[in-house]
Formats: sequence, structure tokens, C-alpha cells
Amino acid sequence: MTDSGPNIEEIRALRDRLTEQALRTPVVRCPAIESELGGATEVFAKLEFLQRTGTFKARGALATLYGLTNKELEKGVTAVSAGNHAIATAFAAQALGTTAKVVMIRTANPSRVAACESYGAEVVMADDVHQAFEVAQKIRDEEGRFFVHPFEGRSVALGTGTVGLEICEQIEKIDALVIPIGGGGLVGGISNAVKRLCPDVEIIGVEPEGADSMHRSFASGEPESIAKVTTIADSLGAPFAMPYSFELTRRNVDRLAMIDDQQMRNTMGFLFQSMNIAVEPACAATTAALLGPLRDSLRGKRVVLLMCGSNIDWDTFSRQVIFSDVD
Repeated sequence: MTDSGPNIEEIRALRDRLTEQALRTPVVRCPAIESELGGATEVFAKLEFLQRTGTFKARGALATLYGLTNKELEKGVTAVSAGNHAIATAFAAQALGTTAKVVMIRTANPSRVAACESYGAEVVMADDVHQAFEVAQKIRDEEGRFFVHPFEGRSVALGTGTVGLEICEQIEKIDALVIPIGGGGLVGGISNAVKRLCPDVEIIGVEPEGADSMHRSFASGEPESIAKVTTIADSLGAPFAMPYSFELTRRNVDRLAMIDDQQMRNTMGFLFQSMNIAVEPACAATTAALLGPLRDSLRGKRVVLLMCGSNIDWDTFSRQVIFSDVD
């Protein structure tokens, strides 16, 4: 990849344009997490689950659609998603006056399907994520719709880069920033922006055990895939890494951490009981990593957690969450 990633001027320009459709989400201090950790660790969270559509995904979808020609917008867009990216693409399409035909996994939560439809999208179901990409390819070829990728490409990195820009503007003297990893679009874009503005910040990516394509990619030095996604964090369930987002991640992320489903379940319960927030597993991933594998190495530091999404209904939440002490 010869592109070193969007520069700060580009990211600022997009952030200014996004004010029409997206929010500048808050960064808050998290005393409950600090108390659970003990010691002198300072913990802050970027509450991106308060973003329009319930996740950071709206930023990348809007950035992509902003770059389309009028002719491309007339034909509409398509996307692949377990839910959040599909919702964001539907939202962006409606905001820019075009149509969306999105492909979702058959096991997608009904509330996410309903959210897509509420923004006017047509929803097509696929059996798994691999088949979903094939269906979207067919829609693109037959209908001429533009494919809005869930995590790969410069426009995605530009959109997610605005999250990193906001973090650097909202809080000073960060020691570490912890970011969840799905396909790599979020971590790649944020890390690119943060390393340009605050190069001394340690950036740590977090993956679930059942979707560890980035760990595999770091180990081999090239984008890798996994045969099957096996994690409750479906928003982090990308089946493969891709060149652009992988290279941005490899250049700018200092290390990776791994968590399991049990840790995310425990942490969802902890966040609900201690902070009164009900979030999806992917959103709990960074807190789970800080309370787990990152606890000792980040002790006494000033840490920012990226909390990415809250698109979960109560029935699913209550089945997944464990209301007990965090391990």
C-alpha cells in the first residue's frame, strides 16, 4: 500500500462536513472502571455508541457516500453486515437522498433488521458472511449499486479517523488508547489519525478469540482469513483482513490483545450494573481487555477506551450478559 493514510487536513475537513449528519460524541471519566482496577489508573471512554445509528459506522458510510458522483448516487448503494454497517449505510443513503439494498446475515438480530428498514433500506438475507459478500457482489453487478465496504478503503479510514481526531481534541496527555477490531476499519482509521497528532500514545487493538483475523495477519505479515466466525461479538466478526485497513493497522497499532466471550459477557454485566449502560458485546470488548489481559501493563496510566456500539435489544442482552464480578 503506497497510501500512508488520510492526513489531518482531510480528516478535519470531513469532520466539519459530518456535523450536518453525525455527532461529536463525548469522552467521559469512568470511576467505576477505575475502582474495579484499583491503583492509580485513570480511565476515560469515548462514547461512540451514542453516535447516530448507535455505532461509529455512520462516519465511514457517510464519508463513502460523500465521495460518490451524482450518477452513482442515482443507482443506489449496497452493503454487507451483521447489522451495524447495514444500518449506517441505510442511514447515509437516506441522508443523501438515495436508496440502499443491504445484505444481512440470517441470524441478524430482528431489531437491527428493523432499524435498516426504518431508514428505507431493502434487506436481503444470506446464510453466512461469506455468502453475504457473494450476494452483494451480484447486486452490484446486476443493479449497478455502489458497494459500501464495511471496513476496507480510504473513505472508511477517513471516516473513522474523525473519531481519533475528536479524542485528541477532547482529552490531553493520553498514555494508551484501546480500540476494538473487527475488519480493521475502525482501528486503522483511528490509529492513523492519533499517531499523526499524538505519536507517543500507545494504541492497542482488541479482538475476540473467535474472530482473530488481525492477530493471524500480524503473525504472517499479510492479510489473513478465518474459516468461521465463532464469537458473540458479531460486530467484530469479520471473516478476513484486507490490504488497506491491515496496513494502516500494522503501521500504527503498537500491540494486540485477545479476549474471550466469557470476558465480554461478564463485562456487559459489569457496565450495566456499575454505569447503567446496556451495550453490545463489541462495545464491552475494550473494557474487558483493560480489566483482563491489559490490567497490569496499563496500571497507573491514563487510558482511553473506545466504546463502539449499543445496537442490542433487551432479550438478546439479557441472554448474553452475566451479572457477576468481572474476572
